[in-house]
Amino acid sequence: MGRLRQTLALVGVAGLLVAVAVADAGGRSDDTDRVLAKITFIHFRQAPAKPPKPGGGKPPRSDGYYTYLANGCRWRTPEPFVVNPFNGEGLPPDFVEQAISAGMFEWERYGGEAIYGALRLDGYAAFNDDYADGVNAFAFGTLDPEIIAITVVWGYFSGPPQTREIVEADMLFNDAFFQWGDGGANPLLMDLQNIATHELGHVAGMGDLYIADAFQETMYGYSFEGDTAKRDLYNGDIAGIKKLYGVK
Repeated sequence: MGRLRQTLALVGVAGLLVAVAVADAGGRSDDTDRVLAKITFIHFRQAPAKPPKPGGGKPPRSDGYYTYLANGCRWRTPEPFVVNPFNGEGLPPDFVEQAISAGMFEWERYGGEAIYGALRLDGYAAFNDDYADGVNAFAFGTLDPEIIAITVVWGYFSGPPQTREIVEADMLFNDAFFQWGDGGANPLLMDLQNIATHELGHVAGMGDLYIADAFQETMYGYSFEGDTAKRDLYNGDIAGIKKLYGVK
């Protein structure tokens, strides 16, 4: 994947930043008409009030609620992911790896095994939201106090749905202002598997939900310490990922 020559636009909406950029000649696609874009999802701690404008799709209630980065946009070829397990809480690398692996398994349980590639630990892996560098990296770092985590997804989000695809994703967990661990065992901790599963939904192609009726969905956009509900997909999450990856 080539570096980007220029950022053309940056648009902010509730919990979401969209940057559109042009890929250089060394980019992933031979189709020079396609525009490489970056979507940054911001996962906030539980807010006292909901955003004034509801977000998220509204399929039949029997299906639950779900929305996408862009209709039809998903991984066309699974790629490997690296996780830098170093964190300020001293969580063991095996714990970090298991939490993220469990989140991947939950999405692939319903969406098929062609979503994510292999996962491995890499102490040198670094979160990068400046340009698509060809590495899908997850790490811990410093964010603003109200932000739990952010996920950056690079891809082609416009054009005919069958040409849209995700090409890279990076994730950063905020360990400067949150304590991480097993939120089921200690409700004072931000549950790593819970947040990872939500963020991995973005990596797979799912969008955030901010309407009150969607609070049981993994892709509901707010979380809090001790929250473990997002570890398991709910009705809309399941229906959405099946539809996106063509699973009956």
